[in-house]
Amino acid sequence: MTETLGFALDNLMRDIATKSSHDPASSYTAKLLVSGPAYCAKKLGEEGVELALAVAGGTKDEVANEAADLLYHLGVALMIAGVEGHDVAAILTKRRGVSGLDEKAART
Repeated sequence: MTETLGFALDNLMRDIATKSSHDPASSYTAKLLVSGPAYCAKKLGEEGVELALAVAGGTKDEVANEAADLLYHLGVALMIAGVEGHDVAAILTKRRGVSGLDEKAART
């Protein structure tokens, strides 16, 4: 059976948390985290651009791969910023059923 995106994201966040204490010489996750927030933000931005380009002209597999890369780097960025998955989930839950236009207008 194929995992749901939510289940996969929960596992990804747990993996990132576990790998955060590993040796940066042998763990890409730990290496990113010790590089600091600015570097993690840069990598997140790069992955966002790569996904956007794949959406604009890539194959379904390219889009899925780039989306996975973006979600991984988002997880790392959230960790370095001290934001947990449940923090984001709470906001998404609050926004469910609310028009995007109304939600944006309420922020100002």
